[in-house]
Amino acid sequence: MERPRLRTRRGSERAPMFRSFVSRNFRLFFTGQLISQVGNWLTTIATTLFVLHLTGSAIAIGVLTACQFAPMLLFGLWAGVLIDRTDKRTLLLCTQVVAALQSVALAVLAFSGHPPLAAIYGVALVGGCVVAVDSTTRRAFVVELVDEDLVTNAVSLNSALMTSARVVGPVVAGVLVALFGYGWCFTIDALSYIGPMIALSLMRTAELRRAPVATRAKHQIRDGLRYVRTLPELWLPLAMTAIIGTFTLNFQVVMPLLVTHTFSGTETVFTILFSVLSVGSFLGALWMARRITLHLTQTVVTATLLGVSTLALAAAPTLAFAFPVALVMGLGMTAFITSGTANMQVAADPAKRGRVLALQGVVLLGSTPIGGPILGVVCQTWGARAGLVLGGVAALVAAAFGYWVTSRRTVPHPVELEAVAPAP
Repeated sequence: MERPRLRTRRGSERAPMFRSFVSRNFRLFFTGQLISQVGNWLTTIATTLFVLHLTGSAIAIGVLTACQFAPMLLFGLWAGVLIDRTDKRTLLLCTQVVAALQSVALAVLAFSGHPPLAAIYGVALVGGCVVAVDSTTRRAFVVELVDEDLVTNAVSLNSALMTSARVVGPVVAGVLVALFGYGWCFTIDALSYIGPMIALSLMRTAELRRAPVATRAKHQIRDGLRYVRTLPELWLPLAMTAIIGTFTLNFQVVMPLLVTHTFSGTETVFTILFSVLSVGSFLGALWMARRITLHLTQTVVTATLLGVSTLALAAAPTLAFAFPVALVMGLGMTAFITSGTANMQVAADPAKRGRVLALQGVVLLGSTPIGGPILGVVCQTWGARAGLVLGGVAALVAAAFGYWVTSRRTVPHPVELEAVAPAP
């Protein structure tokens, strides 16, 4: 039976923040992924600190980053075709199993004492292949869990989920590394994948709003690229994300060096600063979750906020000043990513959504292995502040380009959505 609808006043910009939780499947997905993503951040932070501990080199961290995200750059578009052809729930179950095995391998290497750096890079490459499929599948699957008028809210809450995991994960990683060593971070991450496996298994498949499954055909990647070129709601966020993803969002390269080298802090201080940035990200996601209209100009404004705050962090004289600036920077980062993703989710043809979101994943995550080594060299040569200046300027250039495009064309009216609420 169709759920009763609570209509918001036409023209209103805000609606209940957690309205997507009326869907049982979305609640299961949210809970399972929250557990898994906290564990995933344990591995992300522990791997970076482990390589820094073994080498003390910014370039080594940049290479690690390239290994983690290069598969998205190389295979992300093929992953999009696979997602359009496959049941997304089944595909997610498979990726959880492989990701758990990857964390087990990292735990074995860490417990061995002094593993070869090449082995860590090799496991990171495997994890990058999983991310190439899993990250896009999760974002495409969110759309199938809720009604169409709740897509923007579900996308924003999913972003809030990802960023709230950043708040908890780095702190727990710092404590575990300080007390027990790196191996236990990887072990707990491997166990955390049990959560989403159970959640996916308990979903009511009859309630899923499944997208049409694409049949096998030639030139599907090329058709997807042609389709993206036709809609500004698709190609403009992608172009801005390419610039910002390459030079601004490589925080895992710049932030450890800013804390440990520039401010002479400890690894624990780094995890706390990263958590503060993640609190800002969480607030940015909730800010977007309250909105019921979509504008390309929102993407431009949030990119500007990200650029200004990144430059402010580069100029921070002390750690005490860096913490509140990191909060604003995290807010701008997630608000930018969420607003761009929401525009693309709503504008994309359901039969091509996997390829569209895969292209976004290629641009967002695949740009990291390009920017990671570049920022590693910049930070190694001129310091972490120079890396932040490069990222801040890049975000402002992207915002200026977005403003130029939106001001020179007639942008479609915002998409007005209805908030769904359970019957009283």
